[in-house]
Amino acid sequence: MKLYVGNLSFETTENDLQDLFEQHGKVAEVALMMDRMTGKSRGFAFVTMNDATEAAAARHDERRH
Repeated sequence: MKLYVGNLSFETTENDLQDLFEQHGKVAEVALMMDRMTGKSRGFAFVTMNDATEAAAARHDERRH
């Protein structure tokens, strides 16, 4: 299941997201969207988790932050 993660700090890294979402299960992929011109974060990402139950738990927890 691919999850959209928005309103991220521009200092957030893919490793930060990996660590956060791995608290709920195995993360298959993290794609932090970067601006092509500046190379800086665009403030959103997609996190893919193969297990729908783990993804739902992560999504539920994310809403509390």
